[in-house]
This record gives sequence, structure tokens and C-alpha cells, in this order.
Amino acid sequence: MGGKQSKSAITSQDRAILDLKIQRDKLKQYQKKVSVVLEREVEEARKALGQGNKKKALLALKKKKYQEQLLEKTGQQLLNLEELTHSIEYALVEKEVMEGLKGGNAILKEIHKEMSLEDVERLMDDTAEAIAYQNELDEILSGQMSAQDEEDIMLQLEQLQQEEITAALPKVPSTLVSEIPISSTTLPQAPDHIPEDQSREKERPMELAA
Repeated sequence: MGGKQSKSAITSQDRAILDLKIQRDKLKQYQKKVSVVLEREVEEARKALGQGNKKKALLALKKKKYQEQLLEKTGQQLLNLEELTHSIEYALVEKEVMEGLKGGNAILKEIHKEMSLEDVERLMDDTAEAIAYQNELDEILSGQMSAQDEEDIMLQLEQLQQEEITAALPKVPSTLVSEIPISSTTLPQAPDHIPEDQSREKERPMELAA
């Protein structure tokens, strides 16, 4: 809380790479300046020729040629700096990889110390003895049992397996559908009086009969 975060220390390799990159940037800036001078010398040569001054034009072209040679040397130096910078950076990556491999090898050695070859052989022997004892016990028990006993044991095994399967199934509701109480519903009563229109229709046949 409030403390400054620890920064990784700058190594001599980091400073060397930084210096190389600074020199590279300076050479690039110098290349740009020389390119501008080359264009200017060409313009001076053209201007001198236009004025009929051939000697001055020739001098401008000589200066241009000299600048071109400097530009070529600068390009070669820039290439050397780039290669050197990449070589140093790659060497640092290789160093980190080697340190990682060393750490991994050290961990493997510690694991091998904790689990020696003798321990592995002892564990394998113990496992083999346990398997042999189990097999021997099975043979002894099988020899003392009759065919009926073997059949009973297999039957009991199947029964236990069936119980395991049944226990894993979802439970069925215990209440049957027929046992569910049906709520009594009140039905409407039938009307006990005869509508007037129907009573009159019944009276007409009686009057005709009279």
C-alpha cells in the first residue's frame, strides 16, 4: 500500500543494446541529411550549366559523388549495427532458454532422488506379491467349494448387482392413481316445473279429444 513497485534492474546487456539502437537512429538521420545534400548538389550542377559555368557544375557533381560514397558507407555501418543488435538480442534469448533448461534438469534430478530405482523395484515386487497372494487365496477357496457352492455364490453376486442397479433407478411414486381422492362436485338439479309453452301444447290434444 503506497509502496513503489519494484522495477527490473537494467543489465549491461540492456545498456549495450540501447546504445546500439541509438547509434542506428543517428545513422538513419545522417542518411536523410546526405540524401538532401545529393539532391541539392544536382540542382547546383544544373544551375551552373544553365549559367554556362561548366567548372562549377563539375565541382557540384564531384561533391555529389563524394556524398554518395559516404551514404554507401553509412548504409554498410547501419547494416552491421542491425546485425549486431539482433545477434545480442538472440544471444540473450538463448541464455534465458538455457537457464530454463538448467532449472528443469535440476527439478528432474530432485524428483529422481525422491523416487529412486530401488523404490520403484520394491513397489513392483510388493504389487506382484499381493497379486500372487490373491490368486493363491482364490485357488484355495475354489478347491474347498463344490459346484453348488460356486453356483450359489454366482447367484448371490447377480442378486447384489441387481440391487445396485435398482438402487440407481429413480424412485416411483408410492401413491396409486386410484387412491387419489376425487373432489366431489355439485351437479345442478333438474327443473321440476314445466314451462308455460310446453304445458299449453299438452293441453291442446286434450281439448281436441273432448
